[in-house]
Amino acid sequence: MEIEIREIRPNDYADVLLLWNNELENLNVDIEKISERFKKMNKDENYKTFVASFKNKVVGFITVVQTMALEYEIGYLKINGLAVQNDFQQNGIGTKLLEHVEIFAAEKGLSCLILNSGFQRTETHDFYKNKGFDRLSYCFTKRV
Repeated sequence: MEIEIREIRPNDYADVLLLWNNELENLNVDIEKISERFKKMNKDENYKTFVASFKNKVVGFITVVQTMALEYEIGYLKINGLAVQNDFQQNGIGTKLLEHVEIFAAEKGLSCLILNSGFQRTETHDFYKNKGFDRLSYCFTKRV
């Protein structure tokens, strides 16, 4: 299966929105909001989104942000979202997206990737463990 990993383009936003809604089961974003957020993110060099394309159709994506932290000299890369279309899962696409951002992080001199994953996504947790991620903490959120 010939998969191309590349930076997101404006004409990819709708496909990423479908993945965000369907695969991550997060319905808090619509096409207007996601387009506006990607426009803002694309202006900030700390944000990157990469898509996996098969026959010119987006079948996966990963979005990351470089952030500072006291415990890491130049910060770390946080994965804010990773999804692969259900019909294309189990074909190594998620692995390719992760490998792409690992290379990206290394080129920037970053030594750590961090992500959050919902409790209910147990299969996804196994995927991350198999890719060398350690479970170190819980993520707490509070709306203000």
